[in-house]
Amino acid sequence: MVDATGEGYPLVLQSGADPTSLGGVAVCGLTTTGSVGVIAASHLITSLNLNPMGTVIHPEFPAVALIQESVPKHPVRVYQGEEIGVFISEIQFPQASDIQFGNTVLEWFQGGGFERLVIIDGLVSEELGLKEEGDIWGVASLQTGRDALDKVGIRRIQQGIVTGVSGFLLAEGERQGLDITVLLAECNPVYPDARAALIAVESLCDMMDIEIPVQTLLDEAREIEKRVREVFERAQSSALPAPADDSDDDEISMVY
Repeated sequence: MVDATGEGYPLVLQSGADPTSLGGVAVCGLTTTGSVGVIAASHLITSLNLNPMGTVIHPEFPAVALIQESVPKHPVRVYQGEEIGVFISEIQFPQASDIQFGNTVLEWFQGGGFERLVIIDGLVSEELGLKEEGDIWGVASLQTGRDALDKVGIRRIQQGIVTGVSGFLLAEGERQGLDITVLLAECNPVYPDARAALIAVESLCDMMDIEIPVQTLLDEAREIEKRVREVFERAQSSALPAPADDSDDDEISMVY
């Protein structure tokens, strides 16, 4: 039977990288809703001091270098540490690329001999601003993944739709019998939500039974929230006052 999903984008090894050192748990974080996935993935790379393994390159990608601490990097990269690998995309791609991007992640996951794939993503909360802290939800392709979610107390989505690369990977995981889980942290889609990323990282730590420091994420979340509040306060202070309601019965109403 022909595999109708197609091929992924090419993954090019980093100079000096050892492809035999792959394996463990694979984590994927993309630039999607609230930037939850990419913030969480970046934190994992930094906190665990992961080694760069390669980058995803294609002629359709924008020609861009992201500068981080004076070091230029391609926007789509893979990293590896002891029993953990991370796939990160720091720019957003059009929806038309979702399936090919999903296949790229699958090829990395399967080719690297990883045991499980966890995708971290954001979920727009229906109660945005009404509660102090967002929740996190999980969906898994296999029963073993669903049991793992239950074990650490992550609520499972019983009915609904997961779109984009995350949705494609979930469905392919079920079809191919691959252990794939998506963690969806409730977030604010208006700005990069580091607090939601923090919740996702803590949940990932519970699932993997490891400890990763999250203080820098908490500091980042507070700084972002502070800047957002300042923007709103400036907008309110510069807003024009509402017109006074001193209507005159003899005044002729005009519509412009």
